[in-house]
Amino acid sequence: MGNKNTEQLNLMHSGKGFIAALDQSGGSTPKALLQYGVAENQYTNDEEMYTLVHEMRTRIIKSPAFDSQYILGAILFENTMDRKIDGQWTADYLWEKKHIIPFLKVDKGLAETANGVQLMKPISGLNESLDRAVERNIFGTKMRSVIKEANPEGIRDVVAQQFEVGKQIFSKGLIPIIEPEVDIYSPDKEKSEQILKQEIQKQLNELDKEVKVMLKLSIPTVNDFYKDLISDPHVVRVVALSGGYSREEANQKLSQNQGLIASFSRALSEGLTANQSDEDFNAELKETIKGIYQASIT
Repeated sequence: MGNKNTEQLNLMHSGKGFIAALDQSGGSTPKALLQYGVAENQYTNDEEMYTLVHEMRTRIIKSPAFDSQYILGAILFENTMDRKIDGQWTADYLWEKKHIIPFLKVDKGLAETANGVQLMKPISGLNESLDRAVERNIFGTKMRSVIKEANPEGIRDVVAQQFEVGKQIFSKGLIPIIEPEVDIYSPDKEKSEQILKQEIQKQLNELDKEVKVMLKLSIPTVNDFYKDLISDPHVVRVVALSGGYSREEANQKLSQNQGLIASFSRALSEGLTANQSDEDFNAELKETIKGIYQASIT
C-alpha cells in the first residue's frame, strides 16, 4: 500500500463523517434525474442522459457544501469515474481538491429473487474494471445484494458471493464495500439480520490476517446490533444505507447506532433540483449534509 492509500485507509477507519453514495446507475438513472427535475423528454439517448447525470454529480461534488469536514468518501459509478471535473478525472478531483476518498460501484445489478434473496448478477469484465479503477486512483469498491426473507440458505449464498468477490477486489489493492442489504419492508427483517450477522462473522473469521473489508448494511432493527462487526479487526468501517427510509427517518434511526455511519444516496439528493440557483442548491445540500453528518457522529 502506498502512502496515499495508507492515509486514505486511516481516514476511512477513524475519520469523522459519512460516505456520499453518488452511484445510482443504469436503470435508476432516469429516476435520479427526474427527482432532480430533469424529465425524460430532455434527453434522447444514453450519452445525453449520462452527460446530464455527470453535470448533476459535478454540481454536487463542486459545491462548497460537499466538504471533507463532513464527508469521508464518495461512491461513483463507472461512467462518473471515466469522466472529468475541471479537467481532472473525477476520483483525482475528489481526493486532490476535496480530500474525499473515491469508491467505485462494481456490481452489474441483481439476479431474480431465489431463496428469498437477490444475488448479484455475474460481474462481467470485473478484473478489467478493477485494473482501470486502480489506474484512476480509486480507493475501494461497492457491490450490492438484497435479502428479502430470513432464508438461511439464501442469506448464506449472498454473504459467500459477496466475500468471494471481495477477496478478488482486495487482491487488486482495493478495499471492497460488501453490501448485503436487508429489505427494510421485509416482515422478518430482524430475523434476517440475525442470520446475516452470523454469516458475516463466519466469513470474517476465515479471512487471511491482512485482508480488510468494509460493510454496508441496512440500519438494524435492534440498536447497536452490529457493534461487534464495527470492532472486528478485518473491518475498516461499517456504513449504513438509507434503504428507502426518508432522510429524516434514516438519520433518526442511524443516530441510535454508535459507530455506524451513513452512506446515503437517495436521502443525500432529496430536495436538490436542476433549476435551483447555486445559492439555493448549496444551502439545501449543506443542510442535508450537516443532518446526515450529525446522525453519523452521535
